Amino acid sequence: MEFGWAVPLVAAPMAGGAGTPELVAAVGGAGGFGFLAAGYRSALGMLQQIGELRELTGGPVGVNLFVPGPAAVPGPVAAYRERLLPEALQWGVELPVSIAPDRDDWDAKIEALLREPVEWVSYTFGLPEPAEAAAVRAAGIRQVGTVTSPEEARAATALGFDALTVQGPEAGGHRGTHRIEDRPGTLPLLELLAAVREVTPLPLIAAGGLGDGAAIAAALRAGAVAVQLGTAYLRTEESGASAAHRRALVELEGTTVTRAFTGRPARGLRNAFIDRHDAHAPAAYPEVHHLTQPLRAAAGRREDLAAMHLWAGTAHRKARTGRAADVTRELWRDALREG
Repeated sequence: MEFGWAVPLVAAPMAGGAGTPELVAAVGGAGGFGFLAAGYRSALGMLQQIGELRELTGGPVGVNLFVPGPAAVPGPVAAYRERLLPEALQWGVELPVSIAPDRDDWDAKIEALLREPVEWVSYTFGLPEPAEAAAVRAAGIRQVGTVTSPEEARAATALGFDALTVQGPEAGGHRGTHRIEDRPGTLPLLELLAAVREVTPLPLIAAGGLGDGAAIAAALRAGAVAVQLGTAYLRTEESGASAAHRRALVELEGTTVTRAFTGRPARGLRNAFIDRHDAHAPAAYPEVHHLTQPLRAAAGRREDLAAMHLWAGTAHRKARTGRAADVTRELWRDALREG
């Protein structure tokens, strides 16, 4: 299908503040594309960001949604809270005793997009109900499913999606696994692309550890129609990443996949908090996300790299500084040279 992107580089949706309308607009202005991150935002907040992006660019707009899952069993979350209490006392913060059900304003976001359609919607953490996918399609919105396995790709294809983002284990931030209890796959991105291609005819967007032109060119040679980049843009001027996060991308080396901060598997820079708590964190999202929020906020205020959640992919040391448009052009130039 025709995407209309002059440069096949896509700015990944980065929820929690790292992704911004300015970043998405800059990548689009350089010929690429990008997704706004609606995760953790209300439907109104999502619409406000769409409006900001519309003011910055006349190009197509894409939005990423977190698909809600079932509520977690409370017992393991309560036990994890008890484990974290000493650190909460040390930091002088209170951890929530009870956590209200949270569907990330899913229903309101779908309704809002049906009223005010964008050009693209992508989904993370699962798939919409068939009726929801049909309604989004009827509104003229193209849909992209994030998948981490051939099984997930089959399910997304059956919903009539327009493309799939194939997220390899090298990707920074949350893994897009559809079932929270599943262990994240370890098949490298290029092998995963080949495995997914066997089960679907849909166009594939490659994501995960693509930090330079050589990696981008390899993914395109493997059959991807585009690549999605997140960590590669974290140090750009338009990124919303904190100064401490930007510094950590350079100062820290190893990454690991952990549930310690949110209850969902996510790749970040390895630190003391992960080492202490990963083995004890339950598969409970967004409950653990809300539980640890006061600790994460306190660590961020103090710029404590040993306790912050510092999402990053395996190629984080290759992230470049400068304007996002320039980084986009440089990466594509390098990819063409490697091509």
